[in-house]
Amino acid sequence: MTLALIHLPFADFPIWALLFFTLLGFVGLALGGDWLTQGAAAISVNLKINPVVVGLTIVSIATSMPEMVTSLVAARSSPELAMGNILGSNVANIGLILGVAALIAPLAVQIRLIRREVPFLVAITILFSIFSWGGLSRWEGLVMLSITIGYIFYVVRSAKEESSEVETKFQEQAGADFRKSNWQAFGLVVVGGILLALGAKSLVDSSVEMASRLGVSETLVGLTIVAIGTSLPELAASVAAARSGHGDICAGNVVGSNLFNILLIGGGVATLVPIPVATTLFFVEFPAMLGLTGLLMVFFKTGSVVTWREGVFLLFLYIFVLGLSSLSQLGFLF
Repeated sequence: MTLALIHLPFADFPIWALLFFTLLGFVGLALGGDWLTQGAAAISVNLKINPVVVGLTIVSIATSMPEMVTSLVAARSSPELAMGNILGSNVANIGLILGVAALIAPLAVQIRLIRREVPFLVAITILFSIFSWGGLSRWEGLVMLSITIGYIFYVVRSAKEESSEVETKFQEQAGADFRKSNWQAFGLVVVGGILLALGAKSLVDSSVEMASRLGVSETLVGLTIVAIGTSLPELAASVAAARSGHGDICAGNVVGSNLFNILLIGGGVATLVPIPVATTLFFVEFPAMLGLTGLLMVFFKTGSVVTWREGVFLLFLYIFVLGLSSLSQLGFLF
């Protein structure tokens, strides 16, 4: 099935067929990402891994898999799409996902995120922007992968300091969502991984062909269609978490996902294939990512909660950035 999908003649398909395969790719990514996350988290809980480690690393990495697999698939043939996907996903995670979740219920923020993870995310975002000037090289990718390993070790060691309240809250969520046998969990991981690979291939190939026919850049496709599509699983999970009163887990997943989008995805893809970065991305997209990340730290520190007013502001800001980015990439601004 995989080989058949790889050799599908997308260039010969009518536009409605390309739209169908794009939608099919979204479905594959959504189901695959959800099942992979459930399976990975269930295995971790069954092995009695510290819940803070599960939340900040395993779940965050698993929920970033749609972006990861899509970027890896696009890396060799469409590196511009891969970079657009990373930038667009990080902007969408803060503006769209956190904004929508805050509209449903105020999002409480754990003190750990305010003191440790968010300042680290700000620093990593700045470093990623500096590295990206002129393109991401292999050695810069290796540096980011090394930071990823160091961060995971740091989380594991510092998890011992977490309060019992944090652990209890995550255990409640884990008990509800991740209670499965090891065989069930392993099956979800395998099937989820296959769906992710097929969904990413379908989405990338059909999106690139549509971009070619419409005369728009692959970067724009990555920033908009692909970024929003790969963020849909996280949006669904965040909405569910907010409705069930676990807004703090939603906030943590957004921070963790953005960290791994930059470090693991950006670093992993650049290590395999150096990523060219267009100078035009520094007019709107990189400043937007940096600005939203800084705003995230401000919102988290003000009362340790993201209110519905802040959610509205984030959502409108995301729509504004998306429009400005589209105009920039289409050549109407610069």
